[in-house]
Amino acid sequence: MTTALTEGMIFDILRQGLWIAVTISAPLLMVALVAGVSVGLFQALTSVQEMTLTFVPKVGAMLIVFWVSMSFMTSTLVAFFTDAIIPLIEGR
Repeated sequence: MTTALTEGMIFDILRQGLWIAVTISAPLLMVALVAGVSVGLFQALTSVQEMTLTFVPKVGAMLIVFWVSMSFMTSTLVAFFTDAIIPLIEGR
């Protein structure tokens, strides 16, 4: 037996998907913010205006956090698809 998608169901899935996107991206965005502010503060205090000084630490910190939180991101996405998306595709 198939169930028709109602407007409320679509909005609920969209809301869940947006929340998952915020949850997954939060660690990377927070590290980028902290690294950017700290490097900017360091540059303001020392008057060192090197362009690579702003880019390299931020990318390095984001890569480390991405590597550490990759299992969390993957399990969160798999749980979302398993619990919300796949049952809709199957018609349950």
